[in-house]
Amino acid sequence: MGRSLPCCCPSLIPSRETAHFYLLGVLIALYMLAGAAIFSSLERPAEIRAHRLWERRLKKFSHDYNVSCEELKSLLLSYEEARTAGIRTDRGRALWDVPGAFYFVGTVVSTIGFGVTAPSTMPGKVLLVFYGLLGCSATMLFFNLFLERVITLLSLLILWCSAKRRRLCRPKGRNSESNRTEDWKPSVYLITLLLFLAVMLVTCSAASLYSVMEGWTYLESLYFCFVAFSTVGFGDFVSSQRKHHEKTWAYQVANCLLMLLGVCCTYSLFNAISVIMKQGLNWILTTLTWMYNCVQRHRLQSRALLKLCFSDREPSVRSLEDETLHRQQEQAAPSNNSHLNRLVTSINITVFSSIIRKSVTTQIIIVHLDALHVKIKTTRADKTPWWSPAPLF
Repeated sequence: MGRSLPCCCPSLIPSRETAHFYLLGVLIALYMLAGAAIFSSLERPAEIRAHRLWERRLKKFSHDYNVSCEELKSLLLSYEEARTAGIRTDRGRALWDVPGAFYFVGTVVSTIGFGVTAPSTMPGKVLLVFYGLLGCSATMLFFNLFLERVITLLSLLILWCSAKRRRLCRPKGRNSESNRTEDWKPSVYLITLLLFLAVMLVTCSAASLYSVMEGWTYLESLYFCFVAFSTVGFGDFVSSQRKHHEKTWAYQVANCLLMLLGVCCTYSLFNAISVIMKQGLNWILTTLTWMYNCVQRHRLQSRALLKLCFSDREPSVRSLEDETLHRQQEQAAPSNNSHLNRLVTSINITVFSSIIRKSVTTQIIIVHLDALHVKIKTTRADKTPWWSPAPLF
């Protein structure tokens, strides 16, 4: 019962890594569906109100200044095209000078992509494809190397703290402590916690700076930091874009350093969380395998129990059928065969035939044969044959 059922196509059984891939894909799809439902319920009413307000303002402006809605929409479309080139209603800093272009390429290679600055010429668009291909690859390599060094630094820090604590608690037994140190491995949960604290420290510090320099609230600055450090880059909040920021070189340098440090730390945190998520996938697969084996085991046990029950009931059913058939045959036999039936019954007691004689007077013999009581009455030889069986009772 403990054996697993043979599979007709062993090649169709996925490996554990393939099972991880399928399970993670399903969970991500479910996570996206849940997120879509939640954000739609939160943001859709505001979107509908904004559209209605815009339609009212458009009609009011067209009525007050005697401008047709078509002409007004054409003007707004031209403004959207001009906004792509960096033109704003309130004059900001130059987008394509050297500092502005450096800020743009930084958002490209870090995969943030705020969308505020974008090339408008065809040569610039073609160059961006090849430039981003090489730059994003190099940046991913830099992030991985940064992650390795951060994990090494945190592991050494944790090891030093644990060794110092052991020395304070137990000053003796250095050999055992050295052997334990050689086999020691850092906990992924502790490293994740330290990385989370580092990300929170960088984010809170950057939010304090942005709230002062950009005029945002602290919550808006925290929102911008997460969007930028996680390389999502919606573009609704962009730092260092005001006119007076051109002269604040210290703020521009601090902005670049905070972006670099925040993206690296957040990337490291995401990798550590992914390791924990993989352990969770292993637990889910182990639980599903255990449940499947339990179901298979119970099914095999139930099948064996049913077979045993049916095999026990079959002889009794057959004996009942045989008895019924025997009774039907006895009832169907003609009455003139009663003498023959008595003769057949007397054969079963031939072992006692030496006791009975032809000229013996009336005798009553009670025969016990396998718990069957047979009482036989005999008479004189001239009246009743000696072998005539007595009626059973």
